[in-house]
Amino acid sequence: LLQMKDSESLGPYMARYFASKLWMGEQWYMQIDSHMGFLRNWDALSIQMLEKAPSNKPVISHLPLPHTFDLEEKIDVAAPRLCGAIFATSDIEGQIVRLEGSYNYDRVKLDTPRFAPYVAAGYLIAHSDMLRDVPFDPFLPYLFLGEEILLSARLWTSGYDIFSPTISLVGHRYERNQQPKFWEAIHMAFTNGVHNPLQMLVLNRIKEQLGYPESARDMVKPKTLLTAVEQYSMGHRRSLDDYLKIAGLNVSLKEVTYTAWCETGQPPPGFERHNHLYNL
Repeated sequence: LLQMKDSESLGPYMARYFASKLWMGEQWYMQIDSHMGFLRNWDALSIQMLEKAPSNKPVISHLPLPHTFDLEEKIDVAAPRLCGAIFATSDIEGQIVRLEGSYNYDRVKLDTPRFAPYVAAGYLIAHSDMLRDVPFDPFLPYLFLGEEILLSARLWTSGYDIFSPTISLVGHRYERNQQPKFWEAIHMAFTNGVHNPLQMLVLNRIKEQLGYPESARDMVKPKTLLTAVEQYSMGHRRSLDDYLKIAGLNVSLKEVTYTAWCETGQPPPGFERHNHLYNL
């Protein structure tokens, strides 16, 4: 257990980095947000999903249901899947890719997890090899936006395949209107308005890795933003260009192309050998 004051936490992404350093050799690794509820036998069911996924390096992830849902009542219903993304439009988000919500696309629940293009930072589970293959970057303090598209791309280029859970194992309390959020805690610890400029600065480290032309290496300042970036960037098993293509993302034009494979529950291009698992 790692305890620290909220003013020392450096934001949610750094909390994930610190949590990953608590790994003591366990076989499986799960990452969740706080304020979560669990389906009975969630751990055994998680392992079953990973073992049934048609991949040697599967990751199970989606945006969990709101905590108001009874997970036991949803056990025979296909879990929602995370398929969509947009380029952010507000000035403080730097046109970073933002993931949209998970949706129920499937009428029939399968025992085989379906492919998805993205992981959600608030819930994912994989073999703990992930921590060695795709280590969390300690140079992303105060980050709130951008971690999910970066982790999705790093996992895919490192040979990991992303899947949605077959059923919902966790629920999240999204509405906490009376509780301070992490950026409000930063303002209380330092001064009002300090978070947004910090986030805009740090986002350039992510955008450089994803190939945004305005954040190309020779454009990023200060250069210390790219300290040791090669150690925490894309993998070498598959290309970033191929990942962006299957996800339908154009970071130069800030355009999203509808690809259909995720929404229709089919494998992505190049994975047609698994079609028989999903043809009802």
